Amino acid sequence: MCASNSSAETINIDQSLVRRLIAAQFPQWADLAIKPVEFGGWDNRTFHLGDHMTVRLPSAKHYAEQVEKEQFWLPKLARNLPLPIPEPLGLGKPGEGYPWHWSIYRWIDGGTAKFERIADLVQFARALARFLKALQAIDSAGGPLPGQHNFFRGGELAVYDEQTQQALKTLEGRIDTHIAREIWERALKSEWQNPPVWFHGDVSWGNLLTSKGELSAVIDFGTSGIGDPACDLVIAWTMFRGESREMFRQELTLDDATWARARGWALWKAMIILAGMAGTNSPGGGSSRRVIDEIIADHKFQR
Repeated sequence: MCASNSSAETINIDQSLVRRLIAAQFPQWADLAIKPVEFGGWDNRTFHLGDHMTVRLPSAKHYAEQVEKEQFWLPKLARNLPLPIPEPLGLGKPGEGYPWHWSIYRWIDGGTAKFERIADLVQFARALARFLKALQAIDSAGGPLPGQHNFFRGGELAVYDEQTQQALKTLEGRIDTHIAREIWERALKSEWQNPPVWFHGDVSWGNLLTSKGELSAVIDFGTSGIGDPACDLVIAWTMFRGESREMFRQELTLDDATWARARGWALWKAMIILAGMAGTNSPGGGSSRRVIDEIIADHKFQR
């Protein structure tokens, strides 16, 4: 769910760079094969390292501070979660012309959560909701608060009010901006009233792995932190609908205000993509109109 600008530094992150970094900093693995993964993401570039590891390098400066956060917190979170998450094996340092820290993780088998890989979307929604509930239940003391490191996920939606207002102007006549404004204003009127809880920050198909038709792992905790979990509910409209969305909602047992903020998070992202404001690393403009329609219909139903 990340949005970033397109003015970030351009660095050629390829197999040659990864090989040089491994040879210089982790010579015990220098002879292992290196190749890109099937879906490497946009915020980071990911490569296989042998058969059982991955190398993950931030693609721009504003993703780089997520590295040490993941290295520190993922082992602590993993002990309390029902599904595997990335396991750090090494922390790389700047070098070989690459300016930021980077990570080596244990490889997790599974394919990204494309619809054709999911046996039962309702049960998939249940499993994901239960994972998120377990994440929210972990002691949040000392956890990373919303900020630049995670693009203010878990914080107040007002951070994106100016951007959303511009998107509404741009999309006038293309979507029902009257209802969209109503959704956005309702989202802004509430805030998380409970102690901060852990959230993932980018719950999307590319960060969910499947095996034998079921949810098998959750990856990429770069935008994680503690605060309002509403941002983790966006998948209710980007992936789920009908019975699967209702299952997701019921399992999470969150209040109406949290769901209203979740619609705000989902609407903001879909609108900036549709309006062409999200930068070059935010594909999916073709599906953004469908997501907006889903959010509007759901808002009307929940009134």
